[in-house]
Amino acid sequence: MPYAQLEPATVSWLSSSISTSINRSKCAARRVGILLFDGFSLLGAGLVAELFQTANECSAAASGKEAAYDVQLLSVDGGSVACSAALRVWTDGLDPREFAGFDVLFIAGGAGARNAAADERLLRWLRVVTPRTATVRPIAEGRAVLAAAGILKSQGGEHGNVVYGLHSADESGEQYELVRSALTLIKRDLGLDVARAVGSRVMPAWTARLMPRLADTGTTSVGDKIRAAARWLHEHCEQQISVSDAAQVATMSERNFLRRFKLEMGVTPSDYLLHARLDTACSFLAETELPVDKVARRCGMGNGDRLAKIFRKRMSISPTEYRQRSKAGAAYAG
Repeated sequence: MPYAQLEPATVSWLSSSISTSINRSKCAARRVGILLFDGFSLLGAGLVAELFQTANECSAAASGKEAAYDVQLLSVDGGSVACSAALRVWTDGLDPREFAGFDVLFIAGGAGARNAAADERLLRWLRVVTPRTATVRPIAEGRAVLAAAGILKSQGGEHGNVVYGLHSADESGEQYELVRSALTLIKRDLGLDVARAVGSRVMPAWTARLMPRLADTGTTSVGDKIRAAARWLHEHCEQQISVSDAAQVATMSERNFLRRFKLEMGVTPSDYLLHARLDTACSFLAETELPVDKVARRCGMGNGDRLAKIFRKRMSISPTEYRQRSKAGAAYAG
């Protein structure tokens, strides 16, 4: 099998800042996070970024809609991070208030993974975000980071929302599985035609081998249904919705939905909905001057007293204090 090579355009694109500000309460794009650290391998991370960026281009060309994926490069402190080839890329810092998680989170590989696995700030963030992320996918040595966080429990296959990937000395085999994993997600979200177009543009040498496997991949598994329901909960969290509504979206009985949701997402549907509403409330508090009562109503919390009670219980802070600290932090960063 040919060794996966990144085109110069990929390195050039990845070396620029691809981070964009997110309207978290209304963002329609699926969130793709790529966690980096000093000494990460550019090959795997760059390949992931190129696949989802190309999916955006192919989807926009086919439908004329806005970007389907919001790709974020992340690191503990944000700013410039050096890969193992000494090239530097710009990243966003890890947000400890990240309640919503991601649709998919990739953990970069590379020689720097050993040091990253000893960074307690990074590990704490992973423990918070992983249960709220639909799919977590380590790239090669990135498995060591998940293992250090206590998230990766066994070798190979899948466990909950964590897809472990290969344990193989064949690096091209690792890259092939990474491409297949990303294209499977793209197919699930945008359809087989877009996935085929992305594969043909990014890895044309693997098209003949990849396409039959993608075509045979079902898109209505229980995991797919649960993740679709989770996205629906987050997109409609400001409304008065119930667990039974989400179960109907997943076309499952409420009892089975509750059981499978906890297995797939790591939290109950009610907790996931609460985290989504808290995330929306945090965005309103940090980015607007709306009174707390109005923020509560707009994020499905009912009233300001209930929002304040939940804030104190979950975050040990009042909504007003959260707003003040967010404003102060933004002013300091500015």
